[in-house]
Amino acid sequence: MPEQLKIVEGSALTAQQKKDLLNRLARIEGQLRGVQKLIAMAADPSDCDAVAQQMAAARKALDRSFVQLLMATVVTGSEQAGNVEEARATAARLAALLDKFA
Repeated sequence: MPEQLKIVEGSALTAQQKKDLLNRLARIEGQLRGVQKLIAMAADPSDCDAVAQQMAAARKALDRSFVQLLMATVVTGSEQAGNVEEARATAARLAALLDKFA
C-alpha cells in the first residue's frame, strides 16, 4: 500500500477494507506502468497484442476493485444499520451506484 496515504477512520469502510482496496489499486497502478512501457517499446504490429492483453487485464482488475468496493459498502452499511429503514436506505444508495456506474 502506498505509504503516503493515511487511512482515516470513518463509517464508509473499515480500515481493513480500505487497506485491501488500496493494495489492489497499487497493483493495478503497477500494471498500468507496465502497459506504458510496452507501448513505448512497441516495434512490431504483434507487440500491440501484448499491449491489448495487458490493458484488458488492468481493466478487469479495476472492475474487480469496483465490485470489491461495492461489496465492502454492502457489508459495512448493513452492519451499521440501526433498523430496517436504514438498511433499505443503504440498499437504495447502492442500487443507485450500480445503476449509475456499472
